[in-house]
Formats: sequence, C-alpha cells, structure tokens
Amino acid sequence: MDRPPSGPNAPTPADPRWIPFNMAWPILAGVLAGLAIRLTFMGKPGHAFAPMMGAFIYLSPILVGAVTVYVAERHSRRGAWFYFWGPFLANVLYVLGALAINIEGWICAILIVPLFATLGGIGGLVMGLICRVTNWPKQATYSIVALPLLLGAFEHRMPLPERIADVERSVTIQAPAAEVWDRIHRADGIRPDEVRNAWMYRIGVPLPHAGITESTPQGRVRRITMGKGIHFDQWVADWRPERYVRFEYRFADDSFPPRALDDHVRIGGLYFDLVDTSYALTPRGETTELKVRMRYRVSTQFNWYAEPIARWLIGDFEENILGFYRHRAESGRMATM
Repeated sequence: MDRPPSGPNAPTPADPRWIPFNMAWPILAGVLAGLAIRLTFMGKPGHAFAPMMGAFIYLSPILVGAVTVYVAERHSRRGAWFYFWGPFLANVLYVLGALAINIEGWICAILIVPLFATLGGIGGLVMGLICRVTNWPKQATYSIVALPLLLGAFEHRMPLPERIADVERSVTIQAPAAEVWDRIHRADGIRPDEVRNAWMYRIGVPLPHAGITESTPQGRVRRITMGKGIHFDQWVADWRPERYVRFEYRFADDSFPPRALDDHVRIGGLYFDLVDTSYALTPRGETTELKVRMRYRVSTQFNWYAEPIARWLIGDFEENILGFYRHRAESGRMATM
C-alpha cells in the first residue's frame, strides 16, 4: 500500500494542501466507482447485468465503501469513524448521482438508499481493517471491483426465490353496505387530496384517476386509470353483490408507459406482482365493516429486504384506500338524507 510521504516536508492534517483528501476526494472516488458499476448494470430483467441482481444490490455499495476508504488511506491514516461514515455518505451521494443522470428513478432510490448506505459503511469498515493489518489493500480493492462483474454475468441463470404473501386491513363505515358497494365499483374523479397521503404516492407512484367496474362479454372488469398514462384491468373472479368481490390483475404491454414507473420494479414484472385484491362487506346494524385483502408476489435475491417494504407499502395503501371509500360512502349517505 502506498503510504503518505514522511520527513520534515510531509503534509500534516493541518496543512491546507492536505485538507481536501480528508473527506472530499475519497468520497468523490467512491461515488464515481458506484456510478461506473451502475452504468455497467443496465441489463433488462432476467438478463445479465440487470440492476435488480443480488450481485449489484449487495456488492455495489460495498465497492463504493471500499474505494472510498482505499483512496483515503493512500494519503493518511483514518479511524473507524471515517471507515463507516465516509462510505455511508458516499453511497447516499452515489444514489443521488444516479438520479441526477437519469439512470435511476425516485421510487427505487428512496427505497434502496438505507440498504446501500449501511452496506457501504460495513464495506468501509472491512476495507479499513484490510488497510491496517495487511499489505494488499490494492489487490483487495481490485477483487471487490471484479466480483460483481463476474457474478453479474452469470447470476441471471439462477432461479429467483418467490415469496407470496397477503396484507389485510379493515374499517367501519357509517353507511349501509349498498352505498359502500357502489363506491367500490364507481370510484371516478379521484382527487389528489383524497389519496395522496399513501406513502407509495409520496415516493413517486402516479396518483389514481378512476376505478370503474363494467360488464363485458368476457365478464365483469374494473378499469383502473392513473397518472402518466398507467392503466390496467381488475377482472372479477368472485362476485357476491353487496357482500364480497375478488379482483385478479391483468396488465397489457402498454399498461405502464416508459418512465411511468421504474422499469425494473414494474408491477406484473419479473420481480414484483399483485396477485389479487378482495373486498368483504359485513353489515353491522346501520354501519358496514369493509375489509380489504391484497395478495402480492416478491421475487428477488434480497427478499428479506424487499418483502417487508412491499408489505409496509401495501398495508399503508390499504389503510388509505379504505379511508377513501369511507369518506365517499359516508358523504354519499349524507347527501341522500
């Protein structure tokens, strides 16, 4: 490993010529290394070098952390504080840089940055240990750079683990079941203030415009339209008027126009899907208990991280959509009284 110059002319931490290396340049090096590996992992889902691969998700932030610490240690010895927090910051800036050059979307960036920053900090600590106790930090850095490239060329041949789960929420509505049933199947003119509190909309999913159930020669279907041209169908798989309905999702090739969602996390794609949604109505005197249940699929090499996020977002969405139906049903009842 290259060591800082020694002797009477060696720079000290107080030397203005040495100050930039204390933080800025090592972090910039880590950010550039991250962007370089991200530009390499531009493959389509199911192909080599796809950005949803475990090789990228796990190893790119570690690479950023290792490069950050290695560049810093070439100029002066650092401590454990820098080993963790320098790479932590470098990974946050790396994700922001991917956003700035338009190779990543807000949805993925917001969801992945906690994992990247933490893994980067761990990678920095490991690299700091290597720098302190071995004579081969350069070789270790080269190995860390090569590993995601090697795995990224072959990982797509491995089967993805599949996790199917469901989330259920309920609410009591001060309206009869007939009114609630009508609102479920005739949700038009949805205003932003009625639904935008759901976290999935806060992080960039386009807001819904309408959900209208209609009869077709093939059966009943609810047509969903959203911002940025998103549209898809929910086909009725079970129908018990004013008591129960279950929808299954069907997506067309043009359901999600380019850039409407982050392409590699598109619903109905290789990694994520919505299986079905059901609504159960239980009359309780002059009120109605409305229960919604959504089944979903997560198929990634990091389901331990992706599935809890999916569960949280879907649960939060259910609570907000139940609030939407409650408000509309109760407002409709008041209007007829």
